[in-house]
Amino acid sequence: MKRILFALVLMALTAGFWLGRRQASSQQVTGLPAVLRQVQTLNELVSVKYRIQKVVGIEEHKIPVGTEKLLLVVQADVLAGVDLSSLALEKISISDARQIAVTLPPAQILHVVFDDKQTRVWDRQVTWWTPWIPYNPDLERQARLVATESVKQSAAEMGILNDARRSAETSIRRLLEALGFQAVSFPT
Repeated sequence: MKRILFALVLMALTAGFWLGRRQASSQQVTGLPAVLRQVQTLNELVSVKYRIQKVVGIEEHKIPVGTEKLLLVVQADVLAGVDLSSLALEKISISDARQIAVTLPPAQILHVVFDDKQTRVWDRQVTWWTPWIPYNPDLERQARLVATESVKQSAAEMGILNDARRSAETSIRRLLEALGFQAVSFPT
């Protein structure tokens, strides 16, 4: 008899615990600070990645005469998205428990990552009639800096910022819908 009573009490506690957890998980997060915390946890939301190949040439004039030229072939991943860590409370408005509007920060290029296996110096020359002038060991680093800006510009021209914004809106919409909102908008 004691065993049956113990089993019934154990089942009642388990059922109460399970129902309590289920009710807590089905409640929606509606408070502005809670929503802000949930969105800010995404931090730098990288929503688009483009892979770009470029050839960059750089030339340095030597003193007193001559030039050094370097031709660099680069392959880089350009990562773009939205930095949500700076999202402020006044950028979120909840009209009722099921509608929310979030004004996102502008999309930006967050990182440029070179693929070192695919990036290489294709050609390097010093003017043939000035063989006493040494190679500049810093010229490749300078070429990489030029390549970084060139890759960013190419990605922007290809529309990476528009793609990043649309993809970020989709990701944040899914998060907010999972939190219980039915209508999510992104005013500009």
